[in-house]
Amino acid sequence: MEPIQRTLDSIDWITVVLFSSLIFIVIVKSMFYNRFMDFIVLPFNNRYIFIYNKKDKLLNWFQIFITIFQVCNFSLFIYLAFNILSQSDYSSSISFYFIILGLLFLFMLIKISLQLGNGYIFNSNKVISAFIFKKLTYLNYSSILMFIANVMLCYVFKGSKIVVYLSIFLILLVNVIGWVTALRNHQKFLRANFSYFILYLCTLEIAPFVIIGSYLKN
Repeated sequence: MEPIQRTLDSIDWITVVLFSSLIFIVIVKSMFYNRFMDFIVLPFNNRYIFIYNKKDKLLNWFQIFITIFQVCNFSLFIYLAFNILSQSDYSSSISFYFIILGLLFLFMLIKISLQLGNGYIFNSNKVISAFIFKKLTYLNYSSILMFIANVMLCYVFKGSKIVVYLSIFLILLVNVIGWVTALRNHQKFLRANFSYFILYLCTLEIAPFVIIGSYLKN
């Protein structure tokens, strides 16, 4: 028998990405079981925010592992959604995924750094840190939906635009809940610093997405 050379399909490296990201969830559940269980019911119970908002907010292993899981799956979801909606021929381009991964990580790092720097300049470190913690927590939670969507798009409903649109809706819904929760918990600060909040909203929340949208449109 002659040896047959097997060309790896894109689904192979996607499986590796999904499995590797899942390892971080397994680690988190085994190391921080109680915290993980509070995290899982986040949209239905505010216990996680109430307990862990006052502790080591951003720099802790739970947050780091969950964020890595989020970035990996967010990048993969963008990769899959882009290919499905634009019908581009990137199906076997793993380099395209890593470009998205690097840009997404860099975007988040710069954005959080600017937000923390903004809090330092305006002497509102505690409020800004709490605000970032709440937003990042809900974004990390939505990564569970991203993971499920990635599995569905790769193995169950391949190339389904309905799954993409439904997933985008659910991801936005979770993050809108996070925004509403964060704003509601800081009503006094927002009333006292309304002009500062508008400046923050325009420069660090809306402007980056406008710039990215304009770039993609061109």
